[in-house]
Amino acid sequence: MAIAPHQAQEFMTNSELLLKLLLQLTVILSTCKLVSYLGKRYLGQTDVVGEMLAGIMLGPSLFGMMAPNFQQWLFPKAPILTGEIVFPNPSMSILYALSQVGLMIYMFLVGLDLNMDLLKNRAKSAGIVSIAGIIVPFGLGAIAAFGLHGQDLFSQNVTPWAAALYMGASLSITAFPMLARILQERGLIKTKLGTLVLAAGSLDDAIAWCLLALVLASIKSSMNVAIIAIGGTLAYVLFMWFFGQRILRIFSYWTRRDGEVTMQTLTFVFIIMMICAYYTDFVGVHAIFGAFVLGIVMPRGHFAESVHRHLEYLTTSLLVPIFFVFSGLNTQLGLLNSPRLWAIALLIILIAVMGKGLACTLAAKWSGENWRNSMTVGALMNTRGMMELIILNIGLEQGLITPTLFTIMVIMAIVTTVMCSPLVNWLVRDNQT
Repeated sequence: MAIAPHQAQEFMTNSELLLKLLLQLTVILSTCKLVSYLGKRYLGQTDVVGEMLAGIMLGPSLFGMMAPNFQQWLFPKAPILTGEIVFPNPSMSILYALSQVGLMIYMFLVGLDLNMDLLKNRAKSAGIVSIAGIIVPFGLGAIAAFGLHGQDLFSQNVTPWAAALYMGASLSITAFPMLARILQERGLIKTKLGTLVLAAGSLDDAIAWCLLALVLASIKSSMNVAIIAIGGTLAYVLFMWFFGQRILRIFSYWTRRDGEVTMQTLTFVFIIMMICAYYTDFVGVHAIFGAFVLGIVMPRGHFAESVHRHLEYLTTSLLVPIFFVFSGLNTQLGLLNSPRLWAIALLIILIAVMGKGLACTLAAKWSGENWRNSMTVGALMNTRGMMELIILNIGLEQGLITPTLFTIMVIMAIVTTVMCSPLVNWLVRDNQT
């Protein structure tokens, strides 16, 4: 890989790396907090929306335009050249590692939040909404991918079928943690409507992430690699479902014995989480899938509540914002430099809203809800939030999509997320059932 002379940099000492990291974290957390506060105070948006926008602001689209030299010094994406050997910039490698650890813990908590009782109680309605929210956007996304393939949006080595699988999966995602937070803020978490949306959203995300695992496995260049990825992932899921749940009950026993999740118990949780994440990454599927499945099969009740209480604030306040900045650094609005690309962006937004929002609205109506409740379900299921950014970053890291398509999809994620809160506020203002 050829590197321009101006991109060559010197290695930094450990002390210099620490100082750079401290400054990076200061800028990241301050910006995310400020933008989130303004978004919530004046626009009624959730923290996730503010953090998504803050990530883009710190990237080349705003910070890079206003102070390009300082932005490149603070978040240096250029690799280090030593002779003919190219190394990733250690400063960004540290941030990347922190963001990935944060994502693993975050996805573990998402899995831990999935309430299987909700699925049992509203299985039929939730199933109808969830299936509609998977099949329709997946089909529309796949059709769009066939039409967009060959237009410098997917990597050259990605086949049309692989592009269709990835685009379909990425448009099927629902931001389950965000819709749960919105329902909590609106006092709808225990209502009939809230139960339906939580059940449908949890089932939707479980299916979507399993689908993503299959997509990542199926696009491997070697058939043997694909077989190992699919077989290894299936074996992991089956083992965790039929045997892991029984083994992990020891955590519930320890919690009842000690009255609380102790440091020792939490340490064992981390150890198992890292092993599961390592395994799924090793067989060819992303590490966060291993953590997500582990969260699903973990004991519920006091243990789950205590673990969530111990991990949530550190993860969402420190580690998750790092991930948003990484997404922002890869989002380059300047790449959309033609009417054709902006037309494609508008088309994808339309497909996303029609495929997810409208499909879930009609499915909810068909399952017996009134039109106001049905539209609320559609608005909540249509939000993508951080979950979409995760799958987009995976696609970029795996070499499936180009930075241009990444930017288009991030815009889609922001639009569908931003439109959720005002729509829900309007729809539920006189409807608390």
